[in-house]
Amino acid sequence: MDHILKIASATVNQMPLDWDTNLDHIKSAIAEARKLNADILCLPELCITGYGCEDLFLSNWVSERAISLIPDISRYCSNITVLAGLPIWLNNQNYNCVCVIQDSKVIGINAKQFMANDGVHYEPRWFSPWPYGKQDTLNIDGQFVPFGDFQFHVKDIYCGIEICEDAWRPNRPACRLMDKGIQLILNPSASHFAIGKSIRRKKLVEDSSRTFHCTYVYSNLLGNEAGRMIYDGECLIAQEGRLIQQNKRLSFNDVNIITADINFRDPKKSHAEFNYENLDRNEEFVKAVALGLFDYMRKSKNKGFVLSLSGGADSSSNAVLVAEMTRRGLNELGVKQFLEKLGRIDLINDIEDKDEKEVWRIINGSILTCVYQATKNSSKETEAAARNLSEFIGSTFFRWNIDEEVNSYTQKIEKIIGRKLTWDLDDITLQNIQARTRSPIIWMLANHLHFILITTSNRSEGDVGYATMDGDTSGSLAPIAGIDKYFILKWMKWAEKHLGYSALSYVNELEPTAELRPKEQDQSDERDLMPYKIMVEIEKLAVYRHLSPDAVYYQLKSKNLTDNRSLKHYIIKFYQLWARNQWKRERIAPAFHLDDFNVDPRTWCRFPILSGSYAKELEELNKIVD
Repeated sequence: MDHILKIASATVNQMPLDWDTNLDHIKSAIAEARKLNADILCLPELCITGYGCEDLFLSNWVSERAISLIPDISRYCSNITVLAGLPIWLNNQNYNCVCVIQDSKVIGINAKQFMANDGVHYEPRWFSPWPYGKQDTLNIDGQFVPFGDFQFHVKDIYCGIEICEDAWRPNRPACRLMDKGIQLILNPSASHFAIGKSIRRKKLVEDSSRTFHCTYVYSNLLGNEAGRMIYDGECLIAQEGRLIQQNKRLSFNDVNIITADINFRDPKKSHAEFNYENLDRNEEFVKAVALGLFDYMRKSKNKGFVLSLSGGADSSSNAVLVAEMTRRGLNELGVKQFLEKLGRIDLINDIEDKDEKEVWRIINGSILTCVYQATKNSSKETEAAARNLSEFIGSTFFRWNIDEEVNSYTQKIEKIIGRKLTWDLDDITLQNIQARTRSPIIWMLANHLHFILITTSNRSEGDVGYATMDGDTSGSLAPIAGIDKYFILKWMKWAEKHLGYSALSYVNELEPTAELRPKEQDQSDERDLMPYKIMVEIEKLAVYRHLSPDAVYYQLKSKNLTDNRSLKHYIIKFYQLWARNQWKRERIAPAFHLDDFNVDPRTWCRFPILSGSYAKELEELNKIVD
């Protein structure tokens, strides 16, 4: 007789401390798994509380509230085994745990053995690692159950658990589970999205199933859970090195489930059925940000977005990303459910009997307001680019001039210093006042509309401080601050061609410029800074790999990006600007984590506000003979 289990892996879109919603999603996943006759269901890590509770995990009442929900969840678990994640305090220590419920009874608790403590993760601040092999007991609803390093059976199949980071360590629990004869390993995870990460994750799952001669089941969280991290909701099932089932990532649905009939006696009889996803970096980027914007808007209870649309690549990319949020949400959810989830069901009558494109444009017009804020230094080209893009996607568009306000501020300063401000002596002052003057009025509009003000800064600007604090950095959400400018410029051309945004041709033909100096100075971002292609190469080595200035020089010298003297100049400039502008990075609006790293000091990259600014290191670099 074949030993067959129907295994289910589900993702859920949760939010920290949103107890009722989180519980509803868990119950929906269980109900769907039971409807599909699944024997076991794996739900994501910390799905009861939400993964992003941060220092709330230090409040033991959070654990107590989560535990109090277990009996309610258990009532839905007849004839199925369910794994649900939650934090648990025991003996004055907090543990990241998975509760195993079998046929409506809690049969044990597994505790995480390795804490994630790199990049965006700070788990050791909140949780203690559970020692291998140690077991204790915990009182759940009046019954003492095994707690700690816990294994169990489903029918006659021996099962074990790894929790997210556990699987990424050399001395991982699976090594010891294999020695015990475990046939099924389940991995509830909260693994943040990063472009290209899914390829590594899929390889981990396939390799794990091969190395440990088992079936390996993976379940990840979904959506913009707590503001910065986006989870792709990936679910994977592999057996003996072969991928059996996977889902479509970054769904707008709150619950997504896959199942597979796994034959443990004869793995060749386990039927593989799935469609490979498009893992193109450009497509991954837009899918992640679209879902991130959707969740941020609805979870923050805002009605839409306001954007200062300059006609440049950064602001234009944000406009397209909001429009893609609408298009992709409508395609997956349908009009009524999309508007209901956004809290904008008031728009339903406006789109009655309209075709698909017009529905998209009407909704964009109601949830996205764009403003071109002109000065005497603005060009007709950037205004046309902004207006054409706004018209194409249907967003509400305003245009106003801020010269009067700029002049008022300037004259007041000139009066107290006793002279005229000039471009020769006061370049940064005269540039910054234009950017800052745009801030109060756009904030006023956002407040009036109850909309989110989008900050348009990218990661490259964060690197070198090429932004005006309280000017173009104003806003409550910075969707692209986790991605570099070189990528944005390439993505914009991709979006014009592959997503059908023909209006981007106006933007893509323009050279990036702040348009803050007089027109005759022909201001250019890359002339002010350095070529973006070179900047991103320096950034990878200096910020991501933490190399010294001279090490960066020697590594890039062989790539022939430019002549050696210019390369040295760019590296010196990068390090000087990086060190000088940490205070700006401390104040960047919450940003989505999209790449392998970012420069947000509240997530990935911490750097002292005051430092020696690499003075000695740059002096040594400057002495190197080209």
